[in-house]
Amino acid sequence: MVRMEYEVIICFETHVELKTETKLFCDCRVDYGSPPNTHICPVCTGQPGSLPVLNKKAVEYAVKAGLALDCDINRLSKFARKNYFYPDLPKGYQISQFELPFCENGHMEITGDDGSPYDVGIRRIHLEEDAGKMVHSSGSLESSSYSIVDYNRSSIPLLEIVADHTKNPLRSVNEAMNYLEKLRQTLRYIDISDCLMEKGQLRCDVNVSIRRKGSESFGDRVEIKNMSSFRFIAHALEYEIDRQTDIMESGGEIHQETRLFDEAKKITVPMRSKEDAPDYRYFPDPDLLEVEIDQEFLQRIEDSMPELPDQKIRRVRETYGIPQKDALIIARTREISDYFENCALSCDDSAKLATWIIKDLFRLLNESSLDIKSCPVPPQNFSRLINILAQGVITESAGRTVLDEMFRNGGRPDEIVERMGLKAIQDMESLGKMVSEVIDAHPEVAGRIRQGRQEPINFLVGQIMKKTRGKADARKLRKLLREALLLDE
Repeated sequence: MVRMEYEVIICFETHVELKTETKLFCDCRVDYGSPPNTHICPVCTGQPGSLPVLNKKAVEYAVKAGLALDCDINRLSKFARKNYFYPDLPKGYQISQFELPFCENGHMEITGDDGSPYDVGIRRIHLEEDAGKMVHSSGSLESSSYSIVDYNRSSIPLLEIVADHTKNPLRSVNEAMNYLEKLRQTLRYIDISDCLMEKGQLRCDVNVSIRRKGSESFGDRVEIKNMSSFRFIAHALEYEIDRQTDIMESGGEIHQETRLFDEAKKITVPMRSKEDAPDYRYFPDPDLLEVEIDQEFLQRIEDSMPELPDQKIRRVRETYGIPQKDALIIARTREISDYFENCALSCDDSAKLATWIIKDLFRLLNESSLDIKSCPVPPQNFSRLINILAQGVITESAGRTVLDEMFRNGGRPDEIVERMGLKAIQDMESLGKMVSEVIDAHPEVAGRIRQGRQEPINFLVGQIMKKTRGKADARKLRKLLREALLLDE
């Protein structure tokens, strides 16, 4: 953790693979499950004489991201060649953007360390092509280790989102993780990427620097390259902040460099000195024209923008009257909120609906390794279950039995209740008789309750629930017990 006399500045360069059907500059299909080097052509493998043709859908997705992050959309943009040499880069350069990216000067609101809203600056969003994928092995190929390249990923559309280290930078590991979670949620909401880190669809370069509190200048930053796990990003940040702080306190200097994170040792290790823009020798790509975004194209994208996470949270709270903590979970993904709202169309108790989705339905989904899109319980059946619960037709315990049955074997709740005999006992006389029997069977427990202790009431309620096989309303039982024991309400 950073010491009191220092402050940390964190900035992410987040790379997001867009979910277009084809690559950025050719017609090769994007298919993550294909065998290596089966979706390649002269363009994406950099063959002499091949010419790139820009994917219009990728431009649309870049603009969507800019609108979602409140950026200025540049009506005129252009591509550049970013020159560096690596085996997974077949042309010896990457087509990217330098001057005039599609989007600039945005922001995204997260929850700051003090619990209040905090606007993180977004410096730019630009479009570029992805590189291929290197596969390294310590096995033997002609008695030596080897590296091979899969070019299926080469030229997949890649969106780079660069946070602004000068405008409301991230100030802690906690804020950094809040930023990444919110960014991934937003990109999924606008449906431009699935952001599956295990498939390399979301990767981060993490820039970290520290300075003494009160200083106006920024320290030299260290970049941690190619992070693809939120957990490892947090570990890398914690280590790097401590490392830089120790250097500062010992009177040393922090040099601008690129480092890698050793996942086994949970430390960062040097990779190379950090490049700046001049090292890449950017120049306009002569094979691609400048891109002009006209008003009609921009307006069509604006009109298609979905409700964003913060808007969804506010509307769900106001429309359905559920607590903020529940609204945050319900709005976590569009799929969860869509399921909730489809249920709410015919549900009489929105608060109970939210609670049962969050606690009981999520439990079953997690146990079965399913997401809400694969939920086997249709919204109309789930909402009917909540309605008969709210009406007292069945108890909470019986409701869980019904939900388990619907989830495992299907069926409608009313039919399951009848078939399994789960209707709640409504006969107050019968319940009163059971209350008396249980009190007589446990006089010592009843005595402790009369002496002012409240916890033993739960024991007596449990005993009655056993006698009724879970078909009695626990609230009614507590009321009957208090009356039988002559306790004040």
